[in-house]
Amino acid sequence: MLLAIDTATNMLGLALFDGAEILTESVWYSDRHHTTELAPEVALSFRRAGASQAELTAIAVAQGPGSYTGLRIGMALAKGLSLAHNLPIVGVPTLDILAASQPQREEPMLAILKAGRRRVAAVWYKWTRTGWTARKGSKTLPWEELAGELKQTTYICGELDAEAREALKSEALAVLAPAYMCVRRPSVLAELAWKIARKGKAGDPSKLAPIYLEPIT
Repeated sequence: MLLAIDTATNMLGLALFDGAEILTESVWYSDRHHTTELAPEVALSFRRAGASQAELTAIAVAQGPGSYTGLRIGMALAKGLSLAHNLPIVGVPTLDILAASQPQREEPMLAILKAGRRRVAAVWYKWTRTGWTARKGSKTLPWEELAGELKQTTYICGELDAEAREALKSEALAVLAPAYMCVRRPSVLAELAWKIARKGKAGDPSKLAPIYLEPIT
């Protein structure tokens, strides 16, 4: 059984996956209360699933980009469980989790998350035979410059609040994902990580490092 942990932003997520079924999943908004909310929610997840930590075979964690504090909290819990139970750990880039849940499209995709101070972290993806594949790593840029990055019709998903949708809806090249497709699902993280672990590509908890937001250049 795998525990998936996503604390990269203010939207937190947990899931338990046994390789065939999602046993439990929770996603909630935490206004910087990651430290006080995460451990109780993990305990609640096990109770809901009727399972215990002794049944875990792997740990998955959203690796970033994301908030400095949020990533550190999630990483600390994931590494602690990995070391305590001698379990493999898998880190998955935050926006890859979101990308994996998006439908196939002909146009490229831009996945974004808020980076604070009117900035966004953005990753471009293209559809391949194996699904959405990142063209390169994340790029941090001012929100006002996002529209200027669009050179062709682009499907955009991620943290799109009312202000963002209003600003982008007039952009002819922007195709905005509906709100329900813009939430990162820890169940997706769980399945991605499970496949990686099954291939023997899980990481060493002592070497797994968060991917912090890149400064604007």
